[in-house]
Amino acid sequence: MKSQPRFFCWLTLLLLLGRSHPIAYAADWPMFRGGPALVGLAEGVLPAKLSLLWSFSTGRAVKSSPAIQGKRVFFGSADANVYALDLADGKKVWAFSAGQPIESSPLVLDDKVYIGSGDGVLYALEAGTGKLVWKYKTGEKILGGPNWFKMPRGAALPVTGKDAEPRDRTLILVGSYDFKLHCVDARSGEAVWTYESGNYINGSPAISEGRTVFGGCDALLHVISLADGKQEKEVEAGAYIAGSVALENGRAYFGQFENEFLCVDLKEGKQAWSFRDRNFPYFSSPAVAKDRVVFGGRDKLLHCVKKEDGSSLWNFATRGKVDSSPVICGDKVVVGSDDGRVYLVALEDGKELWSYEIGRPVGSSPAVAGGKVVIGADDGAIYCFGEGTK
Repeated sequence: MKSQPRFFCWLTLLLLLGRSHPIAYAADWPMFRGGPALVGLAEGVLPAKLSLLWSFSTGRAVKSSPAIQGKRVFFGSADANVYALDLADGKKVWAFSAGQPIESSPLVLDDKVYIGSGDGVLYALEAGTGKLVWKYKTGEKILGGPNWFKMPRGAALPVTGKDAEPRDRTLILVGSYDFKLHCVDARSGEAVWTYESGNYINGSPAISEGRTVFGGCDALLHVISLADGKQEKEVEAGAYIAGSVALENGRAYFGQFENEFLCVDLKEGKQAWSFRDRNFPYFSSPAVAKDRVVFGGRDKLLHCVKKEDGSSLWNFATRGKVDSSPVICGDKVVVGSDDGRVYLVALEDGKELWSYEIGRPVGSSPAVAGGKVVIGADDGAIYCFGEGTK
């Protein structure tokens, strides 16, 4: 009993040290926007100033937003390759040639990498080696990143061939310029269902609460049941939606090309609020925090609005359009701009904390994990930033 106070003293000291020193980093960022709901939130913290740790050149533009899983970084390039790099030093582990430029972001799941390509194919690769596992052909190019969900055993989904045995099924969703959302079995690459929209699907489908939600170039927000691929709702958006939707607490957040950023109540199937500033489109996908939403615009601004009603809290000016989708990590926001810079700004008031000049447009969106930021650029390279060594 005499040792108990000493134990609690040590416990208190450890907790205080944990608060004052950023040692607990989230290890992974396995897909576009970090997770299936596409909310763009990273766990852990980032230092107030970042340093360039390494860069890797592919020779062609890197618009694909990278994924971080374990000790590796995965991304695609306009040179038609999918790359796996060592997160520690940026050295190439493997490359897979898809034959056409890749803008899609990878999904890393269960030791596989799923990624779309300009040839209209969804590829499944071994994460360790880059070896092809299967490929699924759509009718047109795939620019958005794939998403995933798990369907319980016994669910009423069609099963054929080698997948006819009962099991929990992991399913992959991806949109294509063939106007269709495709649902594919993760193990076999076989089609499960497709949903046809009225125009191109450019972004990634978001997933939450048994449904997937995406916007299309048909100017509609589509709400689809994951169980059977049937439409639950469609909501007029007023203009085509090129970016991806973020889902949180029954609401969808997204921008469109007639200069509005919208919040839609999915239960009611109608707008909860809209934000309009100037006459510039929104391509960037939003990051959703506790009380605010952050998104980029082609007005060269990073916007932050109240989540409750869409009223403006602050904006941060860059010198180029902001198609990159911001990531919120703790009290900081990281984003790229077509002015050729990567920025770190304060979530509270939008003040610039740090920037790094690449010199060519940065349309890729950051992956944030393990205290590091990884992002691609139009100069053909991918960059890794983190806490510098003294």
